Amino acid sequence: MNIKDRLKHQSLKTKWMLTTGVAILISYAAICIVIFIALHTWLLANEEKNALRTVDDMSSFFASQGLTVTIQDLQNQTGLMKAILNQDQTVRLYQLDGKEILQINNTSPAANLAIFFSSPNETIIDETTLDGRDVYVMHRLVHIGPIQYVLQLVHPLTAFQSIMRYIFTTMLMMGVGAVLLAAIISYYASNVLIRPLRQLRNSMIAVKEQGFETQVDFEYDAKDEIGDLLRIYESMLHELKISFNRQQQFISNASHELRTPIQSMEGHLSLMKRWGKNDPDVLEESLDTTLNELARMKQIMEELLQLARKESIAENASTDVEAVVRQVSTELQFIYEEVTFDTSVVGQPKHAAISNEALLQIIRNLYENSIRYNGNMPYIKTMIHYENDHVYIEISDNGIGIAEEHLPYIFDRFYRVDDARVHVEGSTGLGLSITKMLIDKYGGEIEVHSQMGKGTVFLLRLTIKM
Repeated sequence: MNIKDRLKHQSLKTKWMLTTGVAILISYAAICIVIFIALHTWLLANEEKNALRTVDDMSSFFASQGLTVTIQDLQNQTGLMKAILNQDQTVRLYQLDGKEILQINNTSPAANLAIFFSSPNETIIDETTLDGRDVYVMHRLVHIGPIQYVLQLVHPLTAFQSIMRYIFTTMLMMGVGAVLLAAIISYYASNVLIRPLRQLRNSMIAVKEQGFETQVDFEYDAKDEIGDLLRIYESMLHELKISFNRQQQFISNASHELRTPIQSMEGHLSLMKRWGKNDPDVLEESLDTTLNELARMKQIMEELLQLARKESIAENASTDVEAVVRQVSTELQFIYEEVTFDTSVVGQPKHAAISNEALLQIIRNLYENSIRYNGNMPYIKTMIHYENDHVYIEISDNGIGIAEEHLPYIFDRFYRVDDARVHVEGSTGLGLSITKMLIDKYGGEIEVHSQMGKGTVFLLRLTIKM
């Protein structure tokens, strides 16, 4: 198993620590390398300048002795010349034939002599190794009296190398300390940041094993990405819980709605089998009931399919709202002669951004609802109010009304306010669900207000077609 595969199997906290440690180590190493190279170059150049300054000082000293000075005179002034040198520097004077005639500070062995110069003032600088030590060796022509000699300066780099080793050791120790400190900080930070993620994982496991009734209180309340994730999860869990409960309710209600006509058909078919062969009245009644129940089942299935389908919005949908309202009221007037329809219009008529078929079904569902659940002579008042961007349709009736605690659920599929509404003729319990689905589909809104015994008001808002 390679490193990449091993990392995949590590915990997020371990990955965090390793990533942070490696990133800091690489960054620190890169910075240290740059600093080390810069210091090395600067200090080495400084060592060269110091050695060159000593050569200049010695050359000036010899030149200041005049034309009559002799080697013997200089040998008597070695103490003065030592004051010019550093303690670890060594100076030697050579004749042009290579013979050594003067030595000051014997701290380093002699280097190979350079006697070929391109100009009288040239200084030959070499970096070499003498007796296992790195040194600078400098040669220059000097005049002592009337004679020309070669000056050799050996400048050891021992102090420079000691400083560089000290700097390297310090950087190494600080690097180890920085990595350890970063590991400790990343460990603490990862614990703080991963704790809510661990709670989120535990919550998901609990929901998987125990269902949506599991309650998890997250301690993390920061307004960052993790906090947003937890809030989104809680919101999603709440929505899933509502959806799950509605699904369970839908399955229960749908099975109940379909069970009733099936049982009725089964009973009448059994009756026909026993008595209908010889009794035309029983046969006729059973056949009529069976056909009615089949029609009811067909209507339920069609409406369920309509709710399940997610058809796209009709492009360039545009509808004359007033024409649709009057068309539906005219159709229903022939079926329900006792119903009174009262329609009024406010504002300049405009077309709404909804298909004609969708609005027909919305208005028909609301009208039929007002007619079915009405203990009086049905009176349905519709007011259409046009504004700049929206058209409002208010449908009010004088029906039995809806209790306030039932209002939030009346658009749920098969939701029944009370048992008295279960067996209302022609009702499947899906009309308001289809109405809400169609209004949402076209970007509209619907509100409902009701009082028991005083009727119900539905308020629709649709967008004007531009």
